[in-house]
This record gives sequence, C-alpha cells and structure tokens, in this order.
Amino acid sequence: MPAVHAEGLFKVFGRRPADAVRRLQDGASVADVRESGATPAVIDAGFSVEPGEIFVVMGLSGSGKSTLLRMLNGLLETTAGTVRVGDAELTALDAPALRRLRQERMSMVFQHFALFPHRSVLDNAAYALEVRGVDRATRRAKAREALALVGLDQWADQKPGQLSGGMKQRVGLARALAADTDLLLMDEAFSALDPLIRREMQDQLLELQASLGKTIVFITHDLNEAMRLGDRIAIMRDGRIVQIGTPDQILETPADDYVRQFLADVDRGRVFTAGHVMVPAPALVAPTAAPAQVLQTMRDTRAGSVLVGDGDGRVVGVATEDVVRTAVAAGASSLAGLPLLPAVDVRATTPLNDLLAAAAQDEVPVTVVDDDGRLAGVVPRGAVLAALGGVPRPAAQPPVALAEAEAVPPADETALITSGGIRG
Repeated sequence: MPAVHAEGLFKVFGRRPADAVRRLQDGASVADVRESGATPAVIDAGFSVEPGEIFVVMGLSGSGKSTLLRMLNGLLETTAGTVRVGDAELTALDAPALRRLRQERMSMVFQHFALFPHRSVLDNAAYALEVRGVDRATRRAKAREALALVGLDQWADQKPGQLSGGMKQRVGLARALAADTDLLLMDEAFSALDPLIRREMQDQLLELQASLGKTIVFITHDLNEAMRLGDRIAIMRDGRIVQIGTPDQILETPADDYVRQFLADVDRGRVFTAGHVMVPAPALVAPTAAPAQVLQTMRDTRAGSVLVGDGDGRVVGVATEDVVRTAVAAGASSLAGLPLLPAVDVRATTPLNDLLAAAAQDEVPVTVVDDDGRLAGVVPRGAVLAALGGVPRPAAQPPVALAEAEAVPPADETALITSGGIRG
C-alpha cells in the first residue's frame, strides 16, 4: 500500500471553483478559466509515494508545489480529487479525525523554522508531542533523543535566538522526528539557508533517512537539491505535474522542452554514479596464469592491463603490460609475486565527479566493488566524460546493478584468463 496516494487533485481559488474544475476537465485552458475569475493552482495531479521513499516535488515559484503539499495534510481543502495516507482517505475525514491523523501520522518541517522564541530548544522539539497530549517527562525524553539525532543535544536548554539558521532548521527537523510519525512533509525546508549549511542539512537528512527510513515528501525549487535528495521527482509547471521519474530517468529522457531547459544547469556529476556507467565485470586473471599466455591475450585485445583476482571475486591488483612482459622475459611460470599496481576501487553509488581523477589514470582501470569487496563492474574510459557531457548511454552498455553483474569481459577490455589457461 502506498504511504501517500493522490488522484485527480484540483485546487482552484476564486469564483465558482467547481465549475472551473469541470471546464478544465473538459479541455478549457487555464487562461480561459482565469477570465471567469477563478485561479487554478493545482490541476489534475496524481501520484503515489511508496513507504520509505523521498519523493521530491519541484518547480518554479507559482508552479503549485506548496499548494499541493498543503492538500496532502489537509491544510488546504481540495476542490476535487482524493488523498489517501496509508489506509485513510484524508479528503473524506471530518475535522477531529483530520487533526488526529495529522498528529499521529504526519509531521511538517517549514521553510522558516516556525519555532517559539520564548521556549527552549528542548520544548520546541517536544511541541508536537505536547499537542498530542503526551506527558511532560515522556515528550521531553523523546525530544532529547531527536535533538541528539540532529546533533543539538547540548543546546537543549538554549533559546532559538541563540542558534544559527542551520541549527534552527535542525530543531524543526528534531521536532518532526520526535513526533515519531511515518510521514514527513518538508516545504522548502532548506531554501532559507546559506549554500554550505544547506548542503550539510541535505547530508544530515540523507544520513537520517538511511537509518530511520521515513516517508518524505520534499518541496523545493532547486533542481540540484531535488536530484541529490529524491528517489523520485515530480516536476510541476503551471499547476500540472509534467514528469515523474528517478533523477537519472528525468536527466536521460526529459518529457518535453520545458523539462529539458530546466535541466540545463544541473550538476550531472552529482546525479550520475559509477553504477550508471559501469559495464559488466570481466573474469579476473588468476595468479597462477602463465605470463606468456596473458601477454599474448593482452596484445590480441589491445588491453594495457589485466585485473588479478584472489579466486573469490576480489581484485588483488593490476598487472600492466610492462610487468607481464618482464615476467615473460624472466621465464616466470605464473603471475604470483609480480609487482602489481593497487586497484582503484569505488562503489556503485560513487558520484561521477569523484571518479574524474581515477578515470584519468592510464594504467589502472576503475573497478566497481560491492559491499563485500567483490568485483561488480568496471568503468570504461570515456564513459565518465560522456555522461557528464549529456551523451546518451549506448544501448549495448546499460547500467548494471551489482546483483546482475556477470563475469564476462566487455569488448575491448580484459581477456578471460583462468588458472586453466586462456578461454577467450
């Protein structure tokens, strides 16, 4: 069951809103509806948010994103359509039931902190529990735990006026965490912060999400922020959702010219990762392989180096052509004991910006390893720059998930060499 499901949402301000909805459904333009004295803010919006997902809604000012968020928690009544939070149809609840749902199942983090200046940091963090009727000792204990999560436990007895902007926003986040709801609604929560503090808050949100697994609907006008935080992103324009997708889906296949122009300044190196450009992992060269056979295969495939493995899928080093040639001249019977270069290991989640220096090396390929250190893929030279330049990935080299990586070589990379000799 989706954590949040919205279907056919309309919000129209002004005169005869229900009639405006009917006209919009029949194909009338927004301009025609406005001439009648109605102002459509959200038009036929629909989406689902899965449990544990960060779902980002983004758009320029006036696109309807904040109005949409306020419809999700009932602060604005829908003109038409339905909102479900878990198994509860929010749009069908009476006022007392709606208040209970807000208190028990969702929390809000605001752009401008919304802290009480006369209350301590601890009491601000405990406020949602106070409204819920939780006793003082319990709510203050939960608030202290939440403040510790955001690194403010030592500031619990201070007043908000003694805090920086970033710290105040952390108090707002702690208040939402202390309420212990499954759903967090964050309305431009980091927009008022300086760039450095804003990035720190993004880092902290991602760290908290990794451990807490909340469902988050996050509103922003910043595309780079959306791309960094969102599992999926909904882009709004003039009240309509024009595209929903993962960051890489939106970057690679923008729905229209508006989205394409919107993406012009995005930092692709922070969105795309090694997992997007890696190719399936080649079989590793066994240390017992004969240097003469290895050298011949390297020449046949024009490979400048080979990956040497430990037999358990882990790379122990890189043998360059010079090293293998020296071993052949010395009459060595295997690769064991040769001076290998250390492999350049990254994870599938490593941003492309962090691969630039490694990809520039001539002798050592960039290898992608899983959580156990086993080889999952390699990053071909040129793939990083191609992705940063917006060049579409060739159909023959789709992104490979770690669990799907096969021990076969890409066309011009490493030969399949095993302890039994050359297989290809």
